[in-house]
Amino acid sequence: MGVVRDHSFGSGTARGMRTEMLARHHVVQLQLWATLWGWASVTASLAAGAEGELSRGWPAWRGPAANGVSMSATPPVHWGEGRNIRWKIEIPGKGHSSPIVYGDRVILLAAAPVGPVGKPVFDSAPGVHDSIPVTQRHEYVVMAHARVDGGRLWRTVVREEWPHEGGHQTGSPISNSPVTDGERVYALFGSRGLYCLGMEGGILWQKDLGKMQTLHAHGEGSSPVVHGELLIVNWDHEGDSCLYAFDKRTGEQRWKVVRDEKTSWSTPLVVEESGRAQVVVSATRRIRGYDLLTGAPIWECAGLTDNVVSSPVWHQGVVVAGNSYYTQAMVALRLAGARGDITGGTNVAWTLHRLTPYVSSPLMYGETLYFLRHNQNILSRLDPLTGTPRGEPLRLEGIRDFIFSSPVGAAGRIYVTGRDGTTVVLRHDRENRMLAVNHLDDSFSASPALAGNELYLRGERFLYCVVEN
Repeated sequence: MGVVRDHSFGSGTARGMRTEMLARHHVVQLQLWATLWGWASVTASLAAGAEGELSRGWPAWRGPAANGVSMSATPPVHWGEGRNIRWKIEIPGKGHSSPIVYGDRVILLAAAPVGPVGKPVFDSAPGVHDSIPVTQRHEYVVMAHARVDGGRLWRTVVREEWPHEGGHQTGSPISNSPVTDGERVYALFGSRGLYCLGMEGGILWQKDLGKMQTLHAHGEGSSPVVHGELLIVNWDHEGDSCLYAFDKRTGEQRWKVVRDEKTSWSTPLVVEESGRAQVVVSATRRIRGYDLLTGAPIWECAGLTDNVVSSPVWHQGVVVAGNSYYTQAMVALRLAGARGDITGGTNVAWTLHRLTPYVSSPLMYGETLYFLRHNQNILSRLDPLTGTPRGEPLRLEGIRDFIFSSPVGAAGRIYVTGRDGTTVVLRHDRENRMLAVNHLDDSFSASPALAGNELYLRGERFLYCVVEN
């Protein structure tokens, strides 16, 4: 039987912020054990358990290590409608936001139109094209579903409002993905705010960061990043761009750095070099590194072009960032000793000006960097330290539409999903032999999530849990 609990935070909207909590039988949570046995005696096991659960799950958009790889998951090779589908549930509203997985639950965001149809809101963004009007108010929702059967655990409406700008034909009203540290869920809805929720759906704190105005009306898409006690948010748009760090527990702003940047959709990457943690952000004018604790700029490098969507990856001291819009570009940077403007200097390991990705982000799997050409089904494989190709680019036969989803890897396999519902599975080795071509009756722009023996695919209409047998 469902019960409704009001988790309103502040004044909210006319309908309020609410959470529909469904009572279910679940695995006992670590927090409950702490209550029963005393916090002091279980602090160490809590930390170890949470860390292990994070590594076994898919706590953020690009997985436990922000590289698109799960070292523990064993997802299936073959599936289709009616084959190896544990469950399939309808999603309220549209979103390219990718699901995350922690413990016994899968968490995702959505934006659902509600209420009567009204006067259309068109977009006036710089360079607007292929736009579609908004004709209804939207509920902006965080929801959790049980991994075992897809049953809804809770659904929290964090805001309801009429979007201030129209949409794009290939975009979505919520493309940012959530992130969890195992104790809280963090969700960035861009112009609709930044939210911290408990693992049972109650809103703990929120921040209003203002209205974004994105180039070409492509929407808002950078995801928040948790590292240590900080929550990092990239706020690049056609207004006053900046990078934020918040206390993840309280929402207090720790630092803010003003950025001379246009719109970017890239998610920041936190790396550690020589004992110093830094935040790496890809953007049109510069790729930059900032001190994690203070926000102080450390280095910067030119090399990318307009409309940076793809997020950087990291391997053995080298950061790789790329994009492809008007022109194609990829830059690999050695961070050891990087200070100031390193454009064209010895810290630049290699550059590439062909075959580079646009919307999807690279996959860093072991010693190989994988990435797609623009939005196409052409997969390149390089040595991330030298840029040396590991064979000719591969055409992924079977995918016949654009690819917005980012490739993922696990169990010695690579998974690439197209918007046409096709996922190709390849062997992660020198030959990259194709193992399977699978199809589902939906369109996919979100990236897959991997946990245990499960593969989660979020489509335009459905969320799938794919499991062998």
